[in-house]
Amino acid sequence: MAGCRKQPEWVPEHIDHHHTYASEIMHGVEGGHDGLPGFRRAPHAKRSKRSILTIDDYVQGIRNGDKTILARAITLIESNAEHHLDEAQAVLDALMPFTGGALRIGVTGSPGAGKSTFIEAFGNQLCDCGKKLAVLSIDPSSSVTGGSLLGDKTRMETLCRREEAFIRPSPSAGALGGVARKTRETLLLCEAAGYDLILIETVGVGQSEVTVRSLVDIFLLVLLTGAGDDLQDMKKGVMELADIFLVNKADGDNLPRARAKRADLLLATAYIRPATEGWKPPSMMCSSLTRSGLPELWEMMEKFETFTRQTGVFATRRRLQNISWFHNLLDEIIRKRFYQDPRVKGRMTDVEQAVANGTLNPTQASRMLSGLVEKKSCS
Repeated sequence: MAGCRKQPEWVPEHIDHHHTYASEIMHGVEGGHDGLPGFRRAPHAKRSKRSILTIDDYVQGIRNGDKTILARAITLIESNAEHHLDEAQAVLDALMPFTGGALRIGVTGSPGAGKSTFIEAFGNQLCDCGKKLAVLSIDPSSSVTGGSLLGDKTRMETLCRREEAFIRPSPSAGALGGVARKTRETLLLCEAAGYDLILIETVGVGQSEVTVRSLVDIFLLVLLTGAGDDLQDMKKGVMELADIFLVNKADGDNLPRARAKRADLLLATAYIRPATEGWKPPSMMCSSLTRSGLPELWEMMEKFETFTRQTGVFATRRRLQNISWFHNLLDEIIRKRFYQDPRVKGRMTDVEQAVANGTLNPTQASRMLSGLVEKKSCS
């Protein structure tokens, strides 16, 4: 190997070439290496550009249960880009005749109640029973950066691998009520894809997650032990809308506390008017680790669905949900047109500055800007 070594390039020519140095240069491989003359890079396979889908591609793909196309359709629906709005509406219009066949279940509860872990255990059980399940998980968005972790799928590792399941996390993007702005449209796309059950997991931030009630057929409230007394439970407005109460983590050393919590719920709910006339919301327990209580929970859900269909509540709620969706969309359109009005945009900066300086009352400012739009519509 000694004969293969070369002296460094910085060695002067008049120096004896037999002199040894601490650093030497070895011969490299034939052809040099990346970046040097003589090197030939192996040809890379050309990346195919992401195909552009037509309306028919979206519709046929979703109807055939293609998860990739379903995910792309949801992204299209959630997009705020102007050039996507008409295309998204066309896809939704074409799929509307195939919607409405799934049972919609809302799952809410405070952070730490174990909603994601429960959904994975419950979802696996439903898949084992031959059900096709779609999970729409709403992740809170940062009020500072606007970003979201979208990490709920990490808690549903086994359910993600099920062919019968589809999991889609979406950012709340500032929408209040525990759901995202386009959750209704996403729900309809999943129904058109042939899923039997749609589970909507809300953000989980407190007592005001009531918007999901206007989206689902069954509203499940997941509770945990040590979260307050009976009076605190009764103060939660979300409890007045729940169809089933579920005490999670009823296993191990926590089992006695879970039983005590369930007993407290039975007392507390006696003073709460039920969300569904003629139906007393049951208080149940389960363990997402051992799956105990999950079969009984599904039986209760089926019982509730049968009850609401027989009494007409199911159909009535669906109609009211469509009306609520209509009004929400109308509010969104009016708000958007207001801020895009040239007269409003021309005065907005000055009015904001006046409000910030305290020279203009916020009430007066809002009435003044809205008056500009009213005058324009009258003329």
